[in-house]
Parts: sequence; structure tokens; C-alpha cells
Amino acid sequence: MITDINRLSGLQKAAILFSVLGEGLALTLVKDLSKTDIRKVRAAMRELNNVSFAVKKRVMEEFYFSFVSEKFYDEESDEPKKPFGFLEDLNDEQLIALIKPESDSVAAIVLAQVAGERRNKVMGNLSVESKGNIIMEMGNLNDIPLEAIVNVANDLHKKSKFLPKTIAFSRGGGKEVAEILSGLSSAEETQFLENITRENPDLAAEVKKYHLTWDALFDLLTDSILRDLMNSVELDTIALALKGMPEDIVNRVIENLPKKK
Repeated sequence: MITDINRLSGLQKAAILFSVLGEGLALTLVKDLSKTDIRKVRAAMRELNNVSFAVKKRVMEEFYFSFVSEKFYDEESDEPKKPFGFLEDLNDEQLIALIKPESDSVAAIVLAQVAGERRNKVMGNLSVESKGNIIMEMGNLNDIPLEAIVNVANDLHKKSKFLPKTIAFSRGGGKEVAEILSGLSSAEETQFLENITRENPDLAAEVKKYHLTWDALFDLLTDSILRDLMNSVELDTIALALKGMPEDIVNRVIENLPKKK
């Protein structure tokens, strides 16, 4: 019985492969064999009577790993292809959407393939628990066999094709809210801005960068600028604008009215 794989020739290993898989399947995997080569393999199969299970297993493993390596190998550049190269075609949002449904171990494999800055951005969108688990998993990636890594890459590559395409769209924010407020009546503008300030102070601060209220305007105007402004506006317009304004603002405007008014 053959128990030592190191004593087998390449032809004998091919014969074992053919005997295990069957000639039909083997020929679909091992291509470019001439008719002469096939006859030699058949002859070798007849001569190999007793081969231990362990040797057959080793032969199959050798073939499998060489097959996988060849699948991701660029014959022209002599450089191995990157099974996770498709990640470069995904934007950050697509990458996040791809790994969120996956296990922490799969997420760790994926994040190990991307640059540090991008990795940190993606991690920032994950839960605290997932972050901790992924960090632990990334420290143990050496324990994952090659075939598992390749399978993960193939599976995610297929899933990535079903991700929403990259499109340009607005996500709202302070600027957009400010534009909406500017189209409302004065009463509605005040009401909604007060609600935003109460419910979401951060958003309110962002809105104020783009939205100038009548009240806030007086905080920005110096007395000299205010006098020039009042000099160019009709008194009736000023009176209408000051309706409902705080007393301190009304008094300040009156103090800066031109004498002729």
C-alpha cells in the first residue's frame, strides 16, 4: 500500500486525482492534456492498486490549493490577483452596507483588506459591540484557512453586485433646513426654529450658519450700520418689521433712527 506521498511522481498524483474524481470531472478541471497524456494517466491508474486514504486526501488537497491559487493568478504580470480587489470599486457607504449583515469574523476579514483611514470610517458606523468583536477577530485571521478566505471573497463579490448603485443625492442637514425655514411665514419660522433648538441643539447650531433671523440680524449690526440702514427704509416699513420684536431691539432701533424720522 502506498502511504508516502513524497514517493509519488506527478503522473501518479494525476492518476490518483482521476481515480477519485472520475475521468469526466477530472478532465474539466485539468485542462490542456493531450491524448497521449490522458493515455499515460489511464495506464498509471491501472498500476496504482493500493493507495492509502491519507495519501489520496493529500493529493486532493494539493490539487485544490493549486487550483485556487491559479484562479487568482495573473499569468501576464506574475502577480497574484486580489480576491478582494472588488472592494476598491465600492464607496464607503456600499462597503458598510455590505459588511453590516455579515458576522463579525467576515467583517474582520474584509476590514483587514482596506486602508486604515477607510477602515476607521467604516468602524465608526458599527455598534460598540461589533467593533470590539471585530478587533478580536482581526487578531486571529492567521487561523483561518485559505479556502475559507477565498470563499468569503467570492461570496461577498457576488453580494456586492446587488448593492444600490452610487448616486448623487442630498442628505439634508443645516443648509437644507435653513432654506426651508426661509420660505415659511415669520410665525412659522420662529416656531419651527424654536422646536429645532429645543429638540436638536446641534442641528439648530448648524441651521444658524445658513439662516439669519430678524432677531439675530440686530446682534450683527453695529449702531452706525443700523443708522445707515434705518435711513434707507421707510418709517412704515420699520414699524411693521418691529411688530412683535423684543423691547430691547425696538428701543435700539428707535435710538438709531435718523432725526428726520
